[in-house]
Amino acid sequence: MIEWLGIGHLLELSGTEAVLGFLTPLLVFIFFFLAQLILPGRWVPGYVIDPETGEPRKYRLNGLLVFVIALAVWAFELTGMPRDWFYRSSLYAVAGGTVLTIVFTILAVFTQPEGKVKNRFLAWWFGRAQELQFFNHRFDVKMWFYVVGGTMLSLNALSGAVYHYELFGEDANPGVFVYAGFFTFYVLDYFIFERVQLYTYDLIHENVGFKLFWGGLIVYGWMFILPLWGMAAVPSPGFSPAATNIWLIGSVAMFLFGWGISRGANLQKYTFKRWPDRTFLGIEPQVIEAGDRRILCSGFWGVARHFNYLGEGFLGLSIALIFGHFTNFWAWTYFIFVVSMFTYRQRDDDAHCAQKYGPEKWAEYQARVKYRIIPGLY
Repeated sequence: MIEWLGIGHLLELSGTEAVLGFLTPLLVFIFFFLAQLILPGRWVPGYVIDPETGEPRKYRLNGLLVFVIALAVWAFELTGMPRDWFYRSSLYAVAGGTVLTIVFTILAVFTQPEGKVKNRFLAWWFGRAQELQFFNHRFDVKMWFYVVGGTMLSLNALSGAVYHYELFGEDANPGVFVYAGFFTFYVLDYFIFERVQLYTYDLIHENVGFKLFWGGLIVYGWMFILPLWGMAAVPSPGFSPAATNIWLIGSVAMFLFGWGISRGANLQKYTFKRWPDRTFLGIEPQVIEAGDRRILCSGFWGVARHFNYLGEGFLGLSIALIFGHFTNFWAWTYFIFVVSMFTYRQRDDDAHCAQKYGPEKWAEYQARVKYRIIPGLY
């Protein structure tokens, strides 16, 4: 079965290496915990209101600095760890990280007061507390998720590219290296606009449960490179020079197009939430008044109710195409995951918004902006 799936190369570690792979997430979690706690950061208010003060909750952000340092530690092998280690130990790290997140979730959930959800499994899955901050708010668990997950996404992709090159040399697939570049750019962009994430779905709606622990640390950090589990062991598709140029340039163009939609929509929403009357890229904010709240319905948010998710879909499609093996199932795994996740999330977000703004006002927005994600289609 393993050989049929094409991931037998990920089970070639020795017994000692397998144990180290299993423990790798623990070492990574400790490194990022200390880095975020010790390295300097800037304090900024977010969107979520702190119930104890009635004011916007404050966050200490230093993700970009942590990311750059982690990248340097990996690139120069300052810990003695080979650059392909994260990739080669992927399966063991996912197993070890899953066990850790199960334990972390038990501690994080059942040390909190019982909330509306009485079922203990559902409480463990979804969480009880919206935020967990420690050390006088210097350490925020959700921001730790994003810094660990984002950085490890980039490092795992780069590690897979190193493995691929060492395996194939001159016969390496250029798409694998572009793929690693995609995610490194994606993560770098995230940290440059780190403050924007304080106004996104996870910070506003999600509680700290296993769904967020495992999703933020293991799925985001290790399993977003799922296509590479199969594609790193596959050589170049062997296109002609002209076809190679069309394939690579087209895939990169699609990636940048999707990134532009996603980043533009999120920046417009961020601008609106901080400065409600400010124009964005020359677009005047048009709103629906809902009591003391306002629903943005112009620009990206007047095209579709979750137009940013369409951008993520194009990113996923570009990733499927960048490997050049268009019929290989592994190449499509990230795209399938992203489409499934955001299709579910937009429905969940609609329910939250109907409650937040009131069903009548949200219905008015739905009538004005008819499509959920894809203009003219869905």
